[in-house]
Order: sequence, then structure tokens, then C-alpha cells
Amino acid sequence: QLRPGATVAASPSRDSPRCEGPIVSQAASKADIDSLKSELLSSLSSEIIEVFKSELRALERALGNDLLTIKSELQAVKEQLSSDKAANEAGVRELKGTGAEMERSLSVCTDDIAVMQSDIHRLTAEYNKLETKCEDLEARSRRNNVRIIGVPEGPNSSTTANVAVLLKEALSLEKEPVLDRSHLTLQPYQNLVLPRAIVARFHYHSECLDVLRRARAIFPDHTVKTAKAWAAFNEVGRQLRGIEGVRYGLFYPARLRITHKKEAVSKHDPEAQVF
Repeated sequence: QLRPGATVAASPSRDSPRCEGPIVSQAASKADIDSLKSELLSSLSSEIIEVFKSELRALERALGNDLLTIKSELQAVKEQLSSDKAANEAGVRELKGTGAEMERSLSVCTDDIAVMQSDIHRLTAEYNKLETKCEDLEARSRRNNVRIIGVPEGPNSSTTANVAVLLKEALSLEKEPVLDRSHLTLQPYQNLVLPRAIVARFHYHSECLDVLRRARAIFPDHTVKTAKAWAAFNEVGRQLRGIEGVRYGLFYPARLRITHKKEAVSKHDPEAQVF
């Protein structure tokens, strides 16, 4: 049974049998085109897929090689870092041990230095005491010594007998002084114009003082330190010699005694001229 629309549409046209051929051919060509399109699309898609697959395989192979290279390099770096870390840790442990040992050594050295400083202070005080004592003993042992200057040197000019006779005759002494010993000073003899001094030791200190009061070329045989202390009073002595009514004298070890109008003052300081 035909629909009314189809009957009405077909009845007015007389040439409808003539138009069936072109319509069928157009439908067939359209179907062929669609089929060709689908085949082309299918072929292109398969080719594109294959190209993508081949490119991806090549990229995968390249990336795989690069990744293997990077992995091997990273492994080498890791091993090197591990080795360096172990070496650094060993060095740090060694430095820690050395630092601890140095700290112990410094602590011991500090204690030793403290002990040494106390010993040095103690020994310095003892040395100063002994030096002062030795200087005093040496100076006291020379209190009876005198130096005689200007006596011509001869074979026996410095014997005790000849020196005693010389002192008696030169200073008009009542008797010959008692001498323990006498000798020339320890200087090399070089045929100089001035002869060497004679050092004589008196047995009695009173005779030594008597000779020193009488003589001008005989001097007490002091140590270097005592002689310097006596020489420091030279300027004061020159000033006192010009003052009328003032008497002065130097006494062992280095003491200046000034007498004025029966009043005596003793000074141990060379700055006594201020007084």
C-alpha cells in the first residue's frame, strides 16, 4: 500500500521512468566516493600509526641508550661520591683525634708552663739573693786589698817582702805592714810605658786603712759593682771639697758620711748633692 504523498507525487509526472537512471548512478558514485574515502582514511591512519610506531620505537631506543649512559654515569658519580664521603669521614675522624690530642697536649703544656713560671720566679728570687750575697762576700774579701800604681815592673817587684819594704819607705811607716800575698794584675805584659798595678792583701785591716790615708797612688781593690757605686759619688765629693768646714768620707760598701759642725749624716744615694 502506497502512501498518499507518494501517489500524488508520482501521478502528475509523465517522464518519471526516464529519471531513474541518473538518480541510481549518482547514488552509486556517492557510495563509491564514501567507500574510497573510508579506504583512504583507513590506509592513511594505518600508515600514520606505523610511522608513529616506528618513530616511537626509534625514540625509545635512543632514549634507552641515553638513559643507560646517564645511569652508568650516575652510578660512577655515586661511587665517586661514596668514596669521597668515606675519605672525608676518615679525615674528619683523624682531625678530631688530632684535635683532642692537641687539646690534651696544650693542657699539659699550660700546666707545665704555670709550674715553670712559679719555679722561675722562685729561682729568680733565689738568684738575686745569691748574687747579692756573693757580691757582698767578694767585696768583703777584698776589703784588705789595695792596688799600687806606678811601681816599675821587675823580676821580684811584686813579692810580699818587696812590697812591704816599698810601702814602709814610700809612706814613712813605723814598721813593715804584714801582707798575706801580692801579685801583678792579670793583664798581658806588652812593654807598655805604664807598668801593671800591684794588688796586695793586708793581714790587718787597720794597717790597710793607715796606708790608704797616707797614699795617693794606692786605692782599695773593690769589685766592679762596688767600684761603680763609689764612682757615683765623685761629683758629690768635688762639690764638698769646696765647702769650708765640711768633711766627708766613703765607707764600705758605698756610704757617704758628711760631717759639718760636729753633726754627721750618712747617705747611700749618689743624689746626696740635693741634700
